[in-house]
Amino acid sequence: MALANHGVGAEGLLAAQSALSGSGDQYGNDSRVEQLWAMKAMDHAEVYFNLLCSVEPSRLKLTGSLESDDAIYKHFKEAFPSLELGKIAENDLKSEESKKAWREFSESYKTLEDYSFGSLLRLDASKDYSEENTIIAIKIQFLAIEIARNREGFNDKIRGNFKPTVRKPKQTSSAQSPLTRGGVNVSEIEHELQQIIGGQHPILK
Repeated sequence: MALANHGVGAEGLLAAQSALSGSGDQYGNDSRVEQLWAMKAMDHAEVYFNLLCSVEPSRLKLTGSLESDDAIYKHFKEAFPSLELGKIAENDLKSEESKKAWREFSESYKTLEDYSFGSLLRLDASKDYSEENTIIAIKIQFLAIEIARNREGFNDKIRGNFKPTVRKPKQTSSAQSPLTRGGVNVSEIEHELQQIIGGQHPILK
């Protein structure tokens, strides 16, 4: 998977998306916010894809609870019985009809933590994350589709076709060169993320 990683986990992605869930007027066109979210989203995607490369997908409990996974899977199959899990089309999530159906589905999960936050979803279950194979979805869509894919065998070939990406730890020594991505200091971005989460960033004022 061609995504660099500096030890940022899923929580960073979800926290960043929480900040982004407010009104667009609140942020204007600040490209730093988009960059923060994109970096966390890529890190989360890499963590998940590494799991698919490493363990039998049917063993994964994406909500952390087998009971919760069971409930989401059952509801998903009832609500979207004909959705093609192997290759999802953008219209399956983004058409007006689909958005209405997913909105009704999502209403049942308001008590699920971060149910409406953003995640990256692969369109073709047999392939890695890439620009062509990735769509932005909300967390409950990601959970419902990936739980179903894992249980029905759509992710089984990942382990045979891909290898886990080595996750690089954060550099802590001040004597070392700062980590950068796209010419941007990663520690600086992490600091900005914490400001956004705490409501202290200038773009929130």
